[in-house]
Amino acid sequence: MQVGVVFPQTEIGPDPGAVREYAQAAEGMGYDHLVAYDHVVGADPAHYEGWRGAYTHKDLFHEPFVLFGYLAGVTERIGLTTGIIILPQRQTALVAKQAAEVDVLSGGRLRLGIGIGWNEVEYESLGKEFHNRGSRSEEQVRLLQALWTQELVTFDGKWEKVTAAGLNPMPVQQPIPIWFGGGAEQVLKRIARLGDGWFPQGRPDDEEVRGRIERMQAYAREAGRDPATIGIEGRVGVRDSTFDDWARTLAAWEELGATHVSVNTMNAGLKTVDQHIEALRQFKEVAAG
Repeated sequence: MQVGVVFPQTEIGPDPGAVREYAQAAEGMGYDHLVAYDHVVGADPAHYEGWRGAYTHKDLFHEPFVLFGYLAGVTERIGLTTGIIILPQRQTALVAKQAAEVDVLSGGRLRLGIGIGWNEVEYESLGKEFHNRGSRSEEQVRLLQALWTQELVTFDGKWEKVTAAGLNPMPVQQPIPIWFGGGAEQVLKRIARLGDGWFPQGRPDDEEVRGRIERMQAYAREAGRDPATIGIEGRVGVRDSTFDDWARTLAAWEELGATHVSVNTMNAGLKTVDQHIEALRQFKEVAAG
């Protein structure tokens, strides 16, 4: 089981030196990958009656592709994972280009996690339709895979159209692995048909999480795929937990068949980059057993 870190998006701040220090420390400790979340704009909750979103305009988010272009130049080995890019609010061919470029500059270290998001304000800001985002994402995935594996692509879909055009440079990985976020039944079916992996939400001791994994794997078999070829990445939070809790959660994810797990140090009262790095050091000791 590969062990990675969740980049502390909302707490690391805008200093590029701190970003570099965190990523190099994680790589130096032997972590396998770094996961970055995605939000392009944040909403002002005072303007939206009954706002219940997880983030606002006060939460800082580094843009993942730009972030990974920077990290590709200051790290050598650690994997770079979006967890997740909100795909339907973005232009598909541009995502394909940005992802291919990150993969080239990093020497084939990108894993593209995608999802459909929850924030209609972002969709409005980016000029994309919110209410058909799920069905559009399926077509986007197929176009991404074509652009990453074919020199020239002609694609005429319901929403996407490319005529005799292609990317240059092509990615190192052809195709770049696509993982999905979310847990709705339609998402499980998409993962089973199209995904290389999944970021299930929740704890490994939650029966609903276990049930979703079982249903996703059943859908994969129905689609003629071996469920063992679809990765699963769990999360372990350091907030309000002990070393023993971390060990138990790691073991529970492994028992569920997780191929990857990442530690999240956000929302744990850590005030500095050094404190986040120290938490990574402690977790790595627990993970090493």
